[in-house]
Amino acid sequence: MTNNLTVSCIQTELAWKNVDKNLNQFANKLDHLPADSELVILPEMFTTGFTMDAVKMAEKMDGKSFNWMKEQSKRIEKILIGSIIIEENKKYYNRLIVMFPNGEYYTYDKGHLFRMEKEHEDYTKGESKTIFKHNAWRICPLICYDLRFPVWSRNKNDYDLLIYIASWPESRREVWKTLLKARAIENQSYVVGVNRIGGDGEGITYSGDTMVIDPKGGILGVTKEYKDEIINVEISLDDLELFREKFPVALDADNFKIL
Repeated sequence: MTNNLTVSCIQTELAWKNVDKNLNQFANKLDHLPADSELVILPEMFTTGFTMDAVKMAEKMDGKSFNWMKEQSKRIEKILIGSIIIEENKKYYNRLIVMFPNGEYYTYDKGHLFRMEKEHEDYTKGESKTIFKHNAWRICPLICYDLRFPVWSRNKNDYDLLIYIASWPESRREVWKTLLKARAIENQSYVVGVNRIGGDGEGITYSGDTMVIDPKGGILGVTKEYKDEIINVEISLDDLELFREKFPVALDADNFKIL
């Protein structure tokens, strides 16, 4: 067991509401990952693009996209993370799935729904965070708009890596880059933000700006803007723990309750 972790971030354009085309393109991209990569991160709603057409595009938890994640994770022997549209008990969720090669999985339903696109009218919000373990790492995956809410993202000494998968528009790219750095610094955590590129069926364009940030706010890896690209970045738990010991800001954190 090693305390280093190689993360692969896939930044690409998404075919609007075309599940089969998106699954095929990601399957091809998964074939080009380095052998030492352990965690593979895809953008928000990676099978459809960010759409409010939940009724038409939703799948069940035993549907095509979920089973694709299960099959691909097993095939490449890596953890796979991405969100899809799920229908459950007549409700619709922007659901992030963490799939392990052995078929074990975790889910997180997006906690902050983007009302400017009326996401809150079409989807049901999640009520709690998910933190999962991989070897010695504690990992917290969140979705897009969650990035704007530091209380929701707050580290209570319960995670080492914070992940945001997103469909974050080009028009607010500076906000995206600034807040990713802020979340890393304030939480003394590695932060990974994976965003898409291209345009969608609503006329919105995306610049990508996928990046991996260390707990001091330094950029360890970043994609080229607007480019179809995969970045693979190794991060060190030993370095993180040493920094926390030398600069223990968590000891002076405000003591208030978080869901």
